Amino acid sequence: METFTDVLLVTANVGSLFDNVGDIQHDWLQELYKTVHSHKPQFIALHFQEVGGKDYMVNMGHAENFFWKIESSEEMKDFDRVCIYVDNNFQAEDSFTALGSMYFIHNTLNDIYQYDFHDKDYKAVSGHSKHVASLNGITTVEKEKFPKNFWPDFKWSRKGFMRTRWIVHNQALDLVNVHLFHDASNLIACNSSPSIYSANRKNALRYVISRISDARHPPAPFFLFGDFNFRLDALSLVQHLSTSADVQTVRKDSSDEVERIICEEKDNDHQVLLHIEEKLFAYLHQAVFRENNGRALLKYDKEVSAFYDVIQEESIQFPPSYPYSEEYSQPTQYMNTRCPAWCDRVLVSHTAQKFIGKRVDDDDDDGGKKIVYNTVGPNVCMGDHKPVFLFFSLKTNGH
Repeated sequence: METFTDVLLVTANVGSLFDNVGDIQHDWLQELYKTVHSHKPQFIALHFQEVGGKDYMVNMGHAENFFWKIESSEEMKDFDRVCIYVDNNFQAEDSFTALGSMYFIHNTLNDIYQYDFHDKDYKAVSGHSKHVASLNGITTVEKEKFPKNFWPDFKWSRKGFMRTRWIVHNQALDLVNVHLFHDASNLIACNSSPSIYSANRKNALRYVISRISDARHPPAPFFLFGDFNFRLDALSLVQHLSTSADVQTVRKDSSDEVERIICEEKDNDHQVLLHIEEKLFAYLHQAVFRENNGRALLKYDKEVSAFYDVIQEESIQFPPSYPYSEEYSQPTQYMNTRCPAWCDRVLVSHTAQKFIGKRVDDDDDDGGKKIVYNTVGPNVCMGDHKPVFLFFSLKTNGH
């Protein structure tokens, strides 16, 4: 018999919530609960990156409170089983990832088990289990930081991945929380197509996919959701944005190194159309990233296409998820630090795609519950990343 389980997968880079502790957290949580309330899922997976924020040594203490708030909230009270994994051990330089994953199981959902990677066996899930620690020795989660050689010229990073495995109505699934490398310099990103950063992300993501598909455990369909840091192809985008402009490349006096790129309109009093520095990306017509959900720029979003052999993605119909202003009063403005991009994604293996079903309910003429791929809190300040979610019905042949 076919069984449908409504599933909500959410990915959120929460660095801003810790760097501006308390300022935006209340509204952020309200938007999350609104999403839960409007879709009424039976299984929720929340994948967080940058727990503790940039200043994690100071702010990691707030992490437990943040997770507790969600776990104990009135809005989540019908989820009677909760599993929490937070990698907060920043003293362990060689393994710290700042990743946090929370899983909520509704009291109407039976037949759910969690995999023990040590015993290679599934165990029934009960009650609330919380692991806010180094996670070493916790056998229901696998966590890895990327090896140092993935990013040779980079200061120490927290990037890596974390996976859990579940059985829902006889169907095994891997849920993988991922945080890939960012663009360190806008100028270097413009040097080549694809950029050096894009190549590094590609290597890292291939590594994740090979690790979760290797022979240590039987293969399972997987959902990869996190902050992939996928960026628009800067070189071709800048060429496109400055088609009708004069482009000046300003170099440092002492070396040949590019200091800034300035594109001025040919007429119009030579108005500066685009100004790029290492950590500045100021484009005069920022609205193009929001109009029609930035659709005109999706063709420059090329990084995910290298993985179409193993994964797919629902079509994107939301504006770039990063970098939003952290100003409370500017929830839809982008910061002029980076070129806006779809960094936060939910990617689905071809094997998992088969289980994403459209439910046909008798009282529903439009083919049942829709698959929804969107941002959380589009009109509210959520920090520099808007969380991204995928809601769907998991179609399994349970009993």
